Amino acid sequence: MGARVTRRLSTVLHVACAIFVCLAPGGTHANGMPPPAYESAAYMHGVPADVLFAIALQESGMLLRGRLIPWPWTLNVAGRPYRFANRAQACEAIRTALLHVPPTRIDVGLGQINVGFQGHRVAHPCALLDPYQNLALTARILHEHYTLAEDWVIAIGYYHRPAGGERAEHYRRAVQRHLRRIADASVRAEGTGGTLP
Repeated sequence: MGARVTRRLSTVLHVACAIFVCLAPGGTHANGMPPPAYESAAYMHGVPADVLFAIALQESGMLLRGRLIPWPWTLNVAGRPYRFANRAQACEAIRTALLHVPPTRIDVGLGQINVGFQGHRVAHPCALLDPYQNLALTARILHEHYTLAEDWVIAIGYYHRPAGGERAEHYRRAVQRHLRRIADASVRAEGTGGTLP
């Protein structure tokens, strides 16, 4: 990532923190629980908030100033990740990508919603860059997989790869590592009166 993009990301970090994370070291919200936007989307769709947050960390997480945060303006185009400083830049990149690769090769936003397979759920692929809409859709898709699997761990794998298999298993293990860190941070926060050191 170029220095110019990195500087822009730094200048908008406070916006992302205000909306989503304000993470303490270790990649969790200061009190060890998922940020309010995740809790709200999870509640609306009957999904555990920590699972939704862990998926976002896995899908769009980036290290910024030593903190792992889900980045709302993340794209994956044909297997290559891109992060943008703002929604407008990411939307322009989606439009350009759609000219060069099939929509099934483009993933967007916090939950990396696939344009080809899930784009019918929004009016335009750029709508997936709305962090709240992206989280709501991520939670909805995850809940649909849970309804079929009746197991959150299996649903996590299906979220990434509905056909299952080794790629789904690998993804489940990665998300479970985030879940353990979230749980550990929550325990530490409870032990220190709700404030992490």
